[in-house]
Amino acid sequence: MAGRQRSRFLSMENMKAQLSHLDEKARPRMVDVSDKTPGKREAVAEALVRFPESAWASLKESNFASAKGPILDVARVAGTMGVKRTADLIPFCHPLGLEKCTIEIRLEGSDAVIDCTCRVEHKTGVEMEALTGASVAALTIYDMCKALSHDIVIAETRLIEKTGGKRDFRRAGEGAAGE
Repeated sequence: MAGRQRSRFLSMENMKAQLSHLDEKARPRMVDVSDKTPGKREAVAEALVRFPESAWASLKESNFASAKGPILDVARVAGTMGVKRTADLIPFCHPLGLEKCTIEIRLEGSDAVIDCTCRVEHKTGVEMEALTGASVAALTIYDMCKALSHDIVIAETRLIEKTGGKRDFRRAGEGAAGE
């Protein structure tokens, strides 16, 4: 048991060294970006909504319209609103004056694939904004379609790429995302 506790302790020390949202006592905090230099930051996130075949057929037949409105258009608006409210939803996110936010939704097979691209000139990145936008758009699609089936699945939400900041990131095997 002592060995297990020891390795967990070392793991926490390693984690504190890697996670910028922990202070020296491993307490959560907002990262101090006051000494950082502003730069162009961009992030693209993707969310996947999977539909059962019967629901997908109904959606195609209705041209993705429902009594609540045009599903994909409402999801784009909701995703954009989510992006703008990220700092209100995620405790340690800095409020940002976004310069770009796009929500693109493409239909593949019986899936809706949502891409959210965010851009800002700032001292901190926009990954959380892009992930929030894609998530809120996916949740909105689910909400607008749940009367068709509760077997609709939001399968995954993930960061596709980010540029700016300490290091760039691009998910292996992905083509150009966003624009």
